[in-house]
Amino acid sequence: MHLSKKCSAFRVVLSALLIVALLQLIYLSFLSRFHGKQQRFRYSELFGAKKNAPHDENSRKERLRFSLSTGGIFDNSGQYRVYKNLIKSDFTTNLKPGSEQKSNHLSLATHTTINNLHHLDSLLERWQNPLSVAIFANGQDVKFSTALAYALSVFCPQIQALVDFHLVCLSGETASFPEQDHEHFAGLEDCASVFSRLESHRDKHKNYAIGGNISYPNNLLRNVARSGTESSYILVIDIDMMPSSDLHQQFLDMMMRREVANDEVFVLPAFEIRHARKMPSTKAELVQLYQVGEVRPFYEELCARCQAPTNYSQWVNSHVRGSGPMEVAYTLTWVDPWEPFYIGPSSVPLYDENFKQYGFNRISQACELHVSGFRFSVLSSAFVVHRGFKVQGEFHAKKDEENKRNRELFRSFKQGLKTKYPSSSRRC
Repeated sequence: MHLSKKCSAFRVVLSALLIVALLQLIYLSFLSRFHGKQQRFRYSELFGAKKNAPHDENSRKERLRFSLSTGGIFDNSGQYRVYKNLIKSDFTTNLKPGSEQKSNHLSLATHTTINNLHHLDSLLERWQNPLSVAIFANGQDVKFSTALAYALSVFCPQIQALVDFHLVCLSGETASFPEQDHEHFAGLEDCASVFSRLESHRDKHKNYAIGGNISYPNNLLRNVARSGTESSYILVIDIDMMPSSDLHQQFLDMMMRREVANDEVFVLPAFEIRHARKMPSTKAELVQLYQVGEVRPFYEELCARCQAPTNYSQWVNSHVRGSGPMEVAYTLTWVDPWEPFYIGPSSVPLYDENFKQYGFNRISQACELHVSGFRFSVLSSAFVVHRGFKVQGEFHAKKDEENKRNRELFRSFKQGLKTKYPSSSRRC
């Protein structure tokens, strides 16, 4: 009798365990189907033309398809393929030709590889205005860059509203619509998850060391990003740099008070900050960090004279509080080897695309601005800051070799300016 009760209790427990196991299987099956539906929905967000989708959502897909179907265009050297306006922002799409919106606007232009595109997130926190991004990719990164740029434009409302993407790859490579590459998108469900995916791809290469003897065409990328915006004024910076807060509105307000001069660019003193420090928003914050050595002039350790003509002490000691409206603090004449960051009219000379990799790519353009007659006016309260101190030993192995090659190229470039501007008495 006692044994019979034990067996009966065992059967009850066993039955209960079987029921629990069955319920777990049903629950897991439900979760699997639900997850599958979620993933199919997310993929349809990225790729599917939905019946009830807003017109602009489907037209964004069609614009991307059309851009890719053109096959891009070759650059002047024939070495690179350029997909200009691969993905257009709502701002650019809705911009009417010849509108006042164009003539009274300032855009930011920048360039990157996919492993630095994650910086776009923090850059947009500061710069909530039109932004043109030229991405360089090669090999498998061509597909990845196309896919992730598209995902950003789908899931990130601010990017959709303000950011234009352009893609540059080697001439022998082509980009394609990413709808067959769903493995790139597993787990993507919102803007944060796309940037998380980009973060996992960061620091793949060291500086310009892309691998496979591939040259990073920085000046071509700058020109592509510049030409991808319709604004009258453009600020060109690297994607890991941050402009001062409210720069956009302060600059436009200043320009409303001044007569337009087509022979003037507006210099933003450039700094670099320790990685652990929070980016300063205002000049007062920056000066405070500068005085305790947490912020220093850009390239101070690598090439102090490349930025020294900015005259940092004069800038720091003038209008320290920065409480008044932005204005020109002082005007400088260019001297070799100054390579300032500046806001300029869209009419400034393009960057020379023969310069690639490390060295002389921005100096050459500043030199041409000088020879062609431009003035360099330093803004009283605006600045740009690079994330982290630039130090010796952190560059790729071929940096010195590239610098030497570009130095030779710079010599011939300067000779060419004499022919290009025969009436100019200015020299580099």
